[in-house]
Amino acid sequence: MAVTALGLIAGQLWTAREARAMAMREHAAWIADSVAEAMLEPASSDSAVRQWSARATALLPHGEASVGASNGLSTARVMWMTLRDTPRADDVIDKPESCGAMDIPTGSSCVVLAFAR
Repeated sequence: MAVTALGLIAGQLWTAREARAMAMREHAAWIADSVAEAMLEPASSDSAVRQWSARATALLPHGEASVGASNGLSTARVMWMTLRDTPRADDVIDKPESCGAMDIPTGSSCVVLAFAR
């Protein structure tokens, strides 16, 4: 009975960590989408990126939003530090690929959204 109880507790802890990691990825995707939409209005694009970067910092640990361009395609990138008790990359079932061709520091996660201006 004790082994079964420990198995259930471990399953609940794993589910809670997965839910937290998924919530962070969801927040990052929402911020990246908002940055991409804000870039449609060129007059206020710099202030919009600063505003969404501040929101990324508030919603994600060490969050940062930025805009980049390569090969004629613009990208909205949101990067944050992975929490210590968040599942490792090998443990996450649905973790997306890394930030494309961009290198990110160890312990970080990111979401990149491509858009056309």
